[in-house]
Amino acid sequence: MNDTFLPGEKLYRAIYPPEIAPIYWKQDGSISYRAFADPRGLSVDRGDYRDDDAVARDMQSRLTGRIIMWYVKICNEVGAVVKYRPSANNPYHSEVHGSRDTVLLSKHQCFYLAQKVRII
Repeated sequence: MNDTFLPGEKLYRAIYPPEIAPIYWKQDGSISYRAFADPRGLSVDRGDYRDDDAVARDMQSRLTGRIIMWYVKICNEVGAVVKYRPSANNPYHSEVHGSRDTVLLSKHQCFYLAQKVRII
């Protein structure tokens, strides 16, 4: 893998379920914009064109929560920047930043992502 994220690549994030973190969920069961606000950078796994089920199994072996997915092109549409940040235990780890110079996503970016994600 490299630092290049093509628009068609998928990004995945684990979100605590409503019974653990209700702040991340709306009453209708959809994702709240709050699930995308992280001052350290929005932690995601890059799909690297793997099957959704394979990604979900891998993430659930390390993380707690429901897995959501969206495409890199959605980040591009709101000026968010995806950065490859592999860790010792996760070669797929990446982060979404608000811009090249700002880590935190803006409220507008968070709202936009919340509208575009799909729960796996």
